[in-house]
Amino acid sequence: MRRLLIHLGNIGHLIVKELRSIRADPVMLLLVVYAFSVAVYTVATGVKLEARDLTIGVVDEDRSELSRTLLGAFGPPLFKVARVIPASAIDAEMDAGRLVFVLEIPPNFQADLMAGRRTGLQLNIDATAMTQAGNGSVYIQQIIAQEIARATAGREATSTTPVDVVVRARFNPNLDSGWFSSVMQILNNVTLLTIVLTGAALIREREQGTVEHLLVMPVTAVEIMLAKMAANGLVILVAALASLTLVVEWWLGVPVAGSLALFAFGAAIYAFTVAALGILLGTLATTMGQFGLLAIPVFVVTQLLSGATTPMESMPVWLQWTMRLISPTPHFVALAQGVLYRGAGLDVVWPEIAKIVAIGGAYFAFALVRFRKVIFA
Repeated sequence: MRRLLIHLGNIGHLIVKELRSIRADPVMLLLVVYAFSVAVYTVATGVKLEARDLTIGVVDEDRSELSRTLLGAFGPPLFKVARVIPASAIDAEMDAGRLVFVLEIPPNFQADLMAGRRTGLQLNIDATAMTQAGNGSVYIQQIIAQEIARATAGREATSTTPVDVVVRARFNPNLDSGWFSSVMQILNNVTLLTIVLTGAALIREREQGTVEHLLVMPVTAVEIMLAKMAANGLVILVAALASLTLVVEWWLGVPVAGSLALFAFGAAIYAFTVAALGILLGTLATTMGQFGLLAIPVFVVTQLLSGATTPMESMPVWLQWTMRLISPTPHFVALAQGVLYRGAGLDVVWPEIAKIVAIGGAYFAFALVRFRKVIFA
């Protein structure tokens, strides 16, 4: 028991030392504040996945009442006011990027439609931005179908089928991508900054020569590692919770459905895991530049294949299993989405927590071996 207290006391003193080192680095502190405040807000308000203010042109060769109705159906907020253009201007307008969609209405469109003859419309799409093009084309087809149904029925009808489909959007009733991107940005920052701060703390000790001071002190490799991981993880965890409360809930107005305490518990375990990864990368690099080059691809791969950017289900099955086996990020994303969006409790998310613990234990063991070999050799 006495030996355990000695170890805990050493870790406590080392944590204080690490916190003082972080406080003495104003650039790093400014980066943390910016990442969890301005960056979260700008991403949530500036990166929109839904279609807004799309540009559309209409080639009206019919000049009928129905074609004018279709022209007036495209407006804010989904579309900017539709522009009537000649057919000869289609290529020039789309090549210059001034129009994303061009709808061509052929001659005698309304007459053929009312007479029951087969007719059609052509929609030209600039598919450079695939998400925007896909969402916009769906909206245009729905608008056209609705207006044609009204014209052919002669009354305000919205469907020609005997079945009414009622859509109920849960957890994000307004389908606002800002609700999603704001929380995911916090998760991304937790991953990136925990790796950077922990690895940079080790690299800084080696570059400044202060690691030799630790080697002559009565402390073990485990104590030094745990202190660096705990101090840097604590800073990121406090910043993440403050961002979730002040920026996401208060500033952006995004409701948090679940328990912040449960999220903080899972985030603390995840921060421990990625901090061990930061220590591991710090032992593989000898300079801050090398560490940065190692950290960037690791972060990019873990985030792009975590489910925070694209659904895990859209990936190949072998890649899904690989990422869930070697990376804790997919499990943390699933945990955060379950708790913060759907109000899930511990009984639902405990498998994800257990997986993060298992992967974190493997990371810590590997990092400890490398730490002893590189620092205490």
